[in-house]
Amino acid sequence: MIPADDLAHCRAAIRTGSRSFYAASHLLPARVRDPALALYAFCRLADDAVDLNAEKAAAVLSLRDRLDLVYQGTPRDAPADRAFAAMVRDHDMPRELPEALLEGLAWDAMEQKYETLSDIRAYSARVASAVGAMMTVLMGVRDADALARACDLGVAMQLTNIARDVGEDAREGRLYLPLEMMEDEGLDPDAFLANPRFSRALGRVTRRLLSEARRLYHRSEPGIAALPLSCRPGIFAARHIYDGIGSQVRRNNFDSFSQRAHTGTAQKLGWLALSVLRSGVVTVMPQSAVLYAKPLLEVQFLVDAAARREPVPQSRGQAMIELFAQLEAKRHTQP
Repeated sequence: MIPADDLAHCRAAIRTGSRSFYAASHLLPARVRDPALALYAFCRLADDAVDLNAEKAAAVLSLRDRLDLVYQGTPRDAPADRAFAAMVRDHDMPRELPEALLEGLAWDAMEQKYETLSDIRAYSARVASAVGAMMTVLMGVRDADALARACDLGVAMQLTNIARDVGEDAREGRLYLPLEMMEDEGLDPDAFLANPRFSRALGRVTRRLLSEARRLYHRSEPGIAALPLSCRPGIFAARHIYDGIGSQVRRNNFDSFSQRAHTGTAQKLGWLALSVLRSGVVTVMPQSAVLYAKPLLEVQFLVDAAARREPVPQSRGQAMIELFAQLEAKRHTQP
């Protein structure tokens, strides 16, 4: 069980830092909502530690050390760490899942660029689908097909975030659009970062990214139907709220420079009501064959880890060692 004071801290952090999830979490049963708040608070802490820190490599290495302490059962004496450790212990959370999140944050620290749509799906798998897989475990579901669809939803959400934040990211010197897509539209990524501004060509790239997101939102839905009935409204709500952000980007003509897409309280309430209705409808509908679609190649390792279907490949462990060694080297060369 998560101590009440630690849980209150997590709830407050999510209320201000992850409003879309906070809205959707109201439809989750308490047995899932409370550990989910601990999970999201730790993820929020990790994301902010890297985003808001000039020494990003050092920030990721510090998070690795904090994760080590969590899995040793001796978390740092801080509310988010204690709550996350209780969640890990109570739900036997495979370490590969939060470690995948750290890997994605390490890619941020290394200022990695993404050549293809597959590359950006691989990034999204780490920073978003890993969280979706952990949420599925919290619901007591380790079925590989349901996990694959949860990972679809995570990638879709992250692609939506990227589309919404193109302008904000570019002004901060960050670029998550696939370079290949930009070049297809005659855009030079380096020139764009040197002088970030909206153009119709950039809008077409954003539109392509959101088209992939929408495809994955639809592909994720049979997985929601495979979750416990009490959990479905909250996950349908998250699906609709994030897809709604993508719809707002479309209404803004794919321009994230002039204004940042967001959804209002009335919209969120409408999607919450729709989610409750859809949760009941899928209960009586025939199961969709899409549930059994193969996982995206980029998320397969998450499905295997969460389902405990395959041992962790030695090559993956070695890749993490090498990545953290690169971060150590980067930390020592930073001024």
